[in-house]
Amino acid sequence: MEKMSMSHEDYLEAIVMLGGTTKASVRSVDVAMKLGVSKASVNKAMTALKEKGLAEQPYYGDITLTEQGYEYGTSVLDRHRMLATFLTKALGIPEEQAEKEACLMEHAISDDSFEKWSSYIKKLDL
Repeated sequence: MEKMSMSHEDYLEAIVMLGGTTKASVRSVDVAMKLGVSKASVNKAMTALKEKGLAEQPYYGDITLTEQGYEYGTSVLDRHRMLATFLTKALGIPEEQAEKEACLMEHAISDDSFEKWSSYIKKLDL
């Protein structure tokens, strides 16, 4: 799938983190609280994600992800977790700092580089 903006990736990741799937929905207010944004910002982002076929939300309803949206959100979350684990366990970076930096890195790293890094980390058995 084509890469999207960091912001939209954060929304998909947050929805997955809150338990959102193709069957389980999450509330806009919970997404707003998770990301520290306004409900209006969530609504604007949901409009864009719905247009891309990644999320579904009836008028003033809860948010569910499409298969494609769930897959994308899960992949962003997996990247984040792997990067944060590497930064804390392999490099000894404090957890709070590692979380912030993993969030930045998860959006910047290419799929190819991530796959190679992931293979390397699996060999380290972190």
